[in-house]
Amino acid sequence: MDFLKDLWGFLRERKKFWLLPIIIVLLFFGALIVLTSGSAIAPFIYTVF
Repeated sequence: MDFLKDLWGFLRERKKFWLLPIIIVLLFFGALIVLTSGSAIAPFIYTVF
């Protein structure tokens, strides 16, 4: 949790709030790849990239 607090402190201090949507989208795609790695959907997900 310290990492998240440090990240939020950096974003707030430097006024870099535009990075937040990018981080959220990257986390979403990462979770999507990890969760579908063993399923039949995996080949379709990898074609997106």
